[in-house]
Amino acid sequence: MDSSIPAARTPQAVVTACFAASAGVWAEAVAQLVRPLNVTQAVHSACWAESVDQSRKPAKPTASRIVMSVPRFMGTRGAVDQVSLSAKRFARYGWGVLAYNLLVILWGAYVRASGSGAGCGAHWPLCNGEVIPRAPALETIIELTHRVTSGIALLMVVGQLVWARRILAPGTAARRAAHAAMILMLTEALVGAGLVLFEMVADNASIARAWWLAAHLLNTFLLIASLALVPWFASGRPAPRLRDPSVGREGQLLAVALVGTLFLGMTGAVAALGDTLFPSASLAEGIRQDFSSTAHLLVRLRIIHPTAAVVMACVLLLTAGVVARLRPSAATRRLGLALSVLVVGQLAAGLANLLLLAPIAMQLLHLLLADLLWLTLVLLAAAALAVPSGAERRGA
Repeated sequence: MDSSIPAARTPQAVVTACFAASAGVWAEAVAQLVRPLNVTQAVHSACWAESVDQSRKPAKPTASRIVMSVPRFMGTRGAVDQVSLSAKRFARYGWGVLAYNLLVILWGAYVRASGSGAGCGAHWPLCNGEVIPRAPALETIIELTHRVTSGIALLMVVGQLVWARRILAPGTAARRAAHAAMILMLTEALVGAGLVLFEMVADNASIARAWWLAAHLLNTFLLIASLALVPWFASGRPAPRLRDPSVGREGQLLAVALVGTLFLGMTGAVAALGDTLFPSASLAEGIRQDFSSTAHLLVRLRIIHPTAAVVMACVLLLTAGVVARLRPSAATRRLGLALSVLVVGQLAAGLANLLLLAPIAMQLLHLLLADLLWLTLVLLAAAALAVPSGAERRGA
């Protein structure tokens, strides 16, 4: 105990002593407060006074401060960050769904090229009337594998749609693309079922089968386009302005390129069917069959695809150059360059496919490059029509 406090023997004396000590401490604190400040204290005091004065001035109403103040005011800044993280994860999932579907498409082409389309008979969704056939043949395993992987692809697209409806606002481009992908995936399954149930597989050389395969490829191209646009828009890229009056020659050229590429792919499906059903022993024999009036119609139709390929190669190269010049951006430049490289590579692959008499490996490579070319063209159109044209920027 402090020696300045006198010894107290009664409660009243103890209370009196405590009050006296408290008064002494308070007086000392007041004395320290009124003493002159040293240099360090003066600097700190001046800085504090200046910061208080600045805080009382009204802040400039900049857009960034307004945007950042909304989450703080609503108490949802963490939720906004979480939504952004969810969108990034959703976009990565979308690219994974697209890649998986490309593998399923290639396996489906292998089913057709290997003649395994009738491996499960005329049964769908069962395989030869069974869920899991016993002692299946190789063709049955190939066809059943395609069905299983296609079912997994369907579930992945369903999951993508559910996820999109949970994190994306109604009316957003990515959410609309997810709905379109779901519809096209269902029609893809229906077309595949129709090919089996109507026996448009194996050795069926009817023209009806050619129409079925052309429709199948058209639906497949539209499906992978919508699957690619889901993560493209979910990554924060703006939607194309299709109704903008500024869409001029480049928009018309893109429309021609898109429609022409769809037609080119459909003729490629028919040509691949002719190569599978009517293989040639040599290149010269194949050319003679193409121009023979007695050859099967599927054989004579093969000449349409290389002719259309040369025309469309010129159109696509022109499109890449015009779009990169009239709608300049980093995305259009990269996608235009990628499109040009894929066009040249696809022409080389098509020529090799012709010279090697269309082996299965070359058919799959040719189809993969066709899918990549189509996807690049779709993303180029989406990127180009989302940025203002050069005339708009000069006017602004």
